[in-house]
Amino acid sequence: MTTDRPQLTGLTPEELAVWLKDLGEPAFRARQVMDWLVKGRDFGEMRNLPAALRERLPSLAVAQPAAILERHPSRDDGTVKLLFSLQDGQCVEGVLMRYAHGVTLCLSTQVGCAMGCAFCASTLGGRVRNLTRGEMCGMAYLANRMLEPERLGNVVLMGSGEPLDNYEEVTGFLRLVSMPEGFNLGLRHISLSTCGLTGPMRRLADEGLPVTLSVSLHAPNDRIRAQIMPVARAFPMEDLLDACRYYIQQTGRRVVFEYALIHGVNALPAHARELASRVRGMQCHVNLIPLNDVPERDLRAAERDEVRRFREELERLNVSVTVRRQLGDDVAGACGQLRARRLKTPTAPGGEGGAG
Repeated sequence: MTTDRPQLTGLTPEELAVWLKDLGEPAFRARQVMDWLVKGRDFGEMRNLPAALRERLPSLAVAQPAAILERHPSRDDGTVKLLFSLQDGQCVEGVLMRYAHGVTLCLSTQVGCAMGCAFCASTLGGRVRNLTRGEMCGMAYLANRMLEPERLGNVVLMGSGEPLDNYEEVTGFLRLVSMPEGFNLGLRHISLSTCGLTGPMRRLADEGLPVTLSVSLHAPNDRIRAQIMPVARAFPMEDLLDACRYYIQQTGRRVVFEYALIHGVNALPAHARELASRVRGMQCHVNLIPLNDVPERDLRAAERDEVRRFREELERLNVSVTVRRQLGDDVAGACGQLRARRLKTPTAPGGEGGAG
């Protein structure tokens, strides 16, 4: 990071109160500042603060550690791809997606990713750094501000990065964004996607944070999984499925298995039967994902008939399954695509709100 100033979006109300008290401010000031932070506002917009304090605060702290650098609305489905700029000049993506049940924000947890999955653009440049809880909260607040008078209804930690590879900051974000005195987003409205880091999965199960766990499975066996997901070499499927059962046992929540259908790799009915033999009887759901094209990877999406046959085979074997609705194809909606384009063709800096 380029500044030692604290990110106020990363503080609990109690921590914010202590910080302001050290500046000589009264206790009620923390409530005022927190209300503005959650609304995605910077210091200059905090109208009920004394003018002298508004002028003093920017040299002492950061109100909004991210800014919206680019917006790319889809012509097709209401999806908006966002590119956020951060204080150190890095950029990271988010996606606002409209569903019948409300608006969902797909949020990143790292700049880049170290996991190396063959079908994902996020990992092309490796991991640059972890995001802070303040940056993640700030991006959620700015996205919510965009929606006014609507409100963000759900968050999925499925953007760039592996959330459980940034464990402390991600769990800190979960606690902050769900606090009733803050943004007050229910944890059951948050999904966390992991490629299968089994130790952190078990640790998360014991945290008392009942988020929906989405596991990037993408294969019915270790041999195929290791071809497209290097993490499979460290965490075999049986260990991964045992960690999923532990999560279900501890939280009472079902696990969602993400499965990107790749032509010639994992999309045959025989693969569906093998997958069913592993997950049948578990409190789970399989989410089939038509692959997004990533030009840098030599992988093809399964044909529509392949997707249909795979789904029908799982249904025949009594496995709960849906095919994910494809959103944002015309705005580089898949993880990492917009950032990858930005790195290839950078433009002048700028953005909306924060990052100062």
